[in-house]
Amino acid sequence: MPLPRILSAIVAIVLALGMTTLGGWYFTAGMCIIVFLGQQEFFQLVRATNIAPAAKTTLAVSQALLIICSFAPALADAVVPVAGTFICFYLLFQPNLATIADISTSILGLFYGGYLPSYWVRLRFLGQTEVANLPLQGYLPDTFDLRQMPIGLTATLLAFGCIWAADIGAYLFGKVFGRTRLSQISPKKTVEGAVFGVLGSVLVGTLGSWALAWNGFPLTGMALGLLIGIASLLGDLTESMMKRDAGVKDSGKLIPGHGGILDRADSYVFTAPLVYYFITLLLPLFPA
Repeated sequence: MPLPRILSAIVAIVLALGMTTLGGWYFTAGMCIIVFLGQQEFFQLVRATNIAPAAKTTLAVSQALLIICSFAPALADAVVPVAGTFICFYLLFQPNLATIADISTSILGLFYGGYLPSYWVRLRFLGQTEVANLPLQGYLPDTFDLRQMPIGLTATLLAFGCIWAADIGAYLFGKVFGRTRLSQISPKKTVEGAVFGVLGSVLVGTLGSWALAWNGFPLTGMALGLLIGIASLLGDLTESMMKRDAGVKDSGKLIPGHGGILDRADSYVFTAPLVYYFITLLLPLFPA
């Protein structure tokens, strides 16, 4: 693996762990930056196909959505249809007649680039208010016991660990054992790599549920790992499909050795709501 790729990955992991551990508005600020840069890349891909989306409006409402998720998560779901309406109104009154593609890519930019990632903010804020010991609702752990930390922090870290295991497992085992092409969308991805990636996610999920003493262990950990492994793979393929349609290799050049924000964050997009609802709806159903 090239040195720039390794170094940029280390920096990204340190920054991700830092903002995730602090939580609160520190995490929200980090997500706002990531979402803004990711949506910029998304709209660059869209423009490469000669479509004119409502990029500025979508960027603005997505930032508002992330902020709302930080103090009133229940209102966030109401923001999406309202924001979609504003986007349509904006396109209706442009000098040039808008097309179906202009409207649909704008709404997709809001959904894919703003709404789905906003679930990371919702997830990280779970249990944060009760333990916040820093300004801006930040949290500095005073113990190494994961079971004493807020569920939002431990669940987010476990989800990240599953995604990293899926990505690393798919990359390494795909390089060594990959023989069968997974999809025409991404010729380098193999069935063998995908299987090992999902298994890596399941393994991390199982170990994490044991360390956190989750109800229903090991079933709950295995289920979460399976969901994350599949969702991260689908997110990767979705971004590859968009790049293929736009005729580019990478979504950007921001991260040395990796490409753009979307090239690194694609596995996180569809994963966020699955993890959030797993933690808030399914996990409490299992007996202790």
